[in-house]
Amino acid sequence: MGFGTAPLGNMFRDIPEDEALATVQAAWDHGIRYFDTAPFYGAGLAEERLGEVLSKQNRDDFVLSTKVGRLVEDEYEEKSGLFEYGHQKKITTDFSAEATERSIEESLKRLKTDRLDFVFIHDTSRDFYGDEWISLFDQARNGAFKVLNKLKEEGVISGWGLGVNTTEPIELALDMEADTPTISLSATQYSLLKHEKALQRIMPKSQAQGAQIVVGGPFNSGALLGGNHFDYAEIPPEVAKQVETLNGIADRHGVSLKAAAMQFSTAHQLIPKRLFYSVARRTGNRSKSAQSLALRGHRLLFEDPTDGAMSQFGDFCTGVEARVR
Repeated sequence: MGFGTAPLGNMFRDIPEDEALATVQAAWDHGIRYFDTAPFYGAGLAEERLGEVLSKQNRDDFVLSTKVGRLVEDEYEEKSGLFEYGHQKKITTDFSAEATERSIEESLKRLKTDRLDFVFIHDTSRDFYGDEWISLFDQARNGAFKVLNKLKEEGVISGWGLGVNTTEPIELALDMEADTPTISLSATQYSLLKHEKALQRIMPKSQAQGAQIVVGGPFNSGALLGGNHFDYAEIPPEVAKQVETLNGIADRHGVSLKAAAMQFSTAHQLIPKRLFYSVARRTGNRSKSAQSLALRGHRLLFEDPTDGAMSQFGDFCTGVEARVR
């Protein structure tokens, strides 16, 4: 997936190389120090573009993660849909140990780096593979899980886990007796619009295992920002209506929905805020952390936005106000 600054109503488009590189550079210049990508995004294009910019920076000054489970082949394959404008290369799904090792080696080359901080096992879930996801999860359990756990124990990577758009694979992995993930990326599941399963299932299990969660898609593909997409597809009318309701509540409290959504998705104790702060503190750039960048100039609303699995935004509207410092 190319990096860019597409208008909210046009999430998927052909992003020119110069715009993509400028977007990553702008993120860096504004203090972002955690970057996540995957071979699947544009058949290697996202990794290449990210590596082009980050390779010019001190490697100790940022946190980097990518994913395994899909290999980029040299064979031509015409793309359409989500990755229509990426490389026209065949993608092979493989969660075996050998494929995991190969994927990491190839990602390091595309990213122009000598190490990764976190590695996520990508999309071993029903939304991509239907009922086949269980057999692929089993392949990963006997392959990728063991490889990544060994790399973690050897200190080659700082952590590993699942990178998925559903809660079930993370739950299943956390219930395992051995080779359990230390940090997982839960996309689209922990936001103001959708958080019940995460709060009821992922968070308690992660806390019991001492694992952490990286929140992906806190705005649900831009829906919470007024965009036309929700979880990588066109926004359904009922979700658009829900966003309209949330905006009305936010307006009555004098806050932006953007600020409330970001604060909610980063406030839970299991969200690794060190990704935002540790590098920034080391480089004297704490005031430009990812969270404060997103919320600068916005009034916040919640004293404790994770108190229970409540689905209504109004339940969190306690009237408590704070300022980003």
